[in-house]
Amino acid sequence: MDYQFDFSFLGANWRELLDGAWLTLRMSVATIVLGFVLGTALAVVRTQGPAWARRCVTGYVDVIRNTPLVIQAFWLFFGLAAVHVRVPAMAAAVLALVVNVSAYTTEIVRAGIESVPRGQLEAASCLGLSRGQVLRLVVLPQAVERMYPALISQFVLMMLATSIMSQISAEELTAVGYRIQSETFRGFEIYIVIAVVYLLLSWLLRLSMAGVGAIAFTRRRRLKTAL
Repeated sequence: MDYQFDFSFLGANWRELLDGAWLTLRMSVATIVLGFVLGTALAVVRTQGPAWARRCVTGYVDVIRNTPLVIQAFWLFFGLAAVHVRVPAMAAAVLALVVNVSAYTTEIVRAGIESVPRGQLEAASCLGLSRGQVLRLVVLPQAVERMYPALISQFVLMMLATSIMSQISAEELTAVGYRIQSETFRGFEIYIVIAVVYLLLSWLLRLSMAGVGAIAFTRRRRLKTAL
């Protein structure tokens, strides 16, 4: 094997790669925020809502978790376009990611909610807290803290899944790599670079979320101790 590695294309294309990485990061942050909010709301409905609502959420979660993300993205981008509903590529990409990650977040948060001891709920009710206050002050903080490592892992996987959005023309990191490869014919090298960038983004996201969790949960424990 006489293969000569050549990374000279980086000199002319590093700005494109940086823009693609920045867009990937922005998509990830938007998806994390929206997916977490939606997933938490659905988890609350699934554990404490009326029977018909619980069945609807269960159906939503089962459908999303048992169909490929790329098909969900195609449906939002190409399927809606077929019925004359035009959704921009970036909007369709973020929406597909939010829908997908919210289903997994629902199950993670649901497990956290169900892990809170029932005695704590009864004690909070005896103190005169309303059902909403019990949920907001007692249940959700503990549920999120207990399941936070699982949430971090899920959100990192979601960030890596943004690469699938290149299939609907979202100009994220992988799409930029496709274009550079077609221009330079250095596929091996460009995908090595892209893999390294994804690795760095994964570390950055994991460390950032771990830092946020450390600050938020430490503050909550201090308030709990003070009370």
